[in-house]
Amino acid sequence: MAPVSPTVARWELVLRLRELREQHGFDSATFAKRVGFTPANWSHVEKGRRVLTVNTIGPVLELLDVDGEEREELLALLAASKERGWWAKSSALIGTELQRYYGMEYGAEAIRSYDSLVVPGLLQTEEYARALISADVMIRPVQVEQLVAVRIRRQQRLYGDDRPELTAVVSEATLRQQIGGPKVLRGQLEHLARLLEELDTVAVRVIPFTATAGAILGGSSFHLLDFASPSLPTFGWAESAVFGGPVDDADQVRDLAFAYVRALDQSLSRSDSLDMIRTYIKGE
Repeated sequence: MAPVSPTVARWELVLRLRELREQHGFDSATFAKRVGFTPANWSHVEKGRRVLTVNTIGPVLELLDVDGEEREELLALLAASKERGWWAKSSALIGTELQRYYGMEYGAEAIRSYDSLVVPGLLQTEEYARALISADVMIRPVQVEQLVAVRIRRQQRLYGDDRPELTAVVSEATLRQQIGGPKVLRGQLEHLARLLEELDTVAVRVIPFTATAGAILGGSSFHLLDFASPSLPTFGWAESAVFGGPVDDADQVRDLAFAYVRALDQSLSRSDSLDMIRTYIKGE
């Protein structure tokens, strides 16, 4: 089971409270006034931008007739949401939305990713990550090593008893792109092969050059996170040259999931992908 993430706990708490509010027939503005909030402040609560306290959640649970085991579950989520995840220590370095993503990633049970041009961050070597980050003109040189450290810290989730199931779909071009130069790329490919040999929870699926155009989704990158709790939907995150952030619209998340399946269907199997990676390591 995934570790407890304050970000995921807060998300589940507000989703469950919103569902209960709607089940009781309250619109957001009316409910806010009944529990001592302004409509604007309650809207911030349901969007995860304002944190409830033990005192402020009391009237909420009372109005929603929440008691017994369900009350204990919601109070436990509230307590968990108050903790500080490791990513909070880097708040001066990474933005609020990216902190949110790292928090979601930390608490995910399964991760599906698609990258058309680069190895996903969770699978990058330090040298490969450094080459990518230092090439970003929006990042100051003084920040490079700090951001590399954050990326490597994220990878701790791949190891241990609570590691997630990770399936990364990449294009064959990713295995040839000389990011950091031949030595760095070779080290990255060796790292991928080693992960596939040692971790049965990690799968890399390569879309070969022989695949049809429909398998390559431009220069995009996206991630789909799934959680153990049945109360939580899939969380989407997408990146492009001009955008990077959460995908909050449920229909758009479904579109991403469909695109992912389409790409996965045209990728090589896990074992054949490993064979291709080994071939590129040998320089063939």
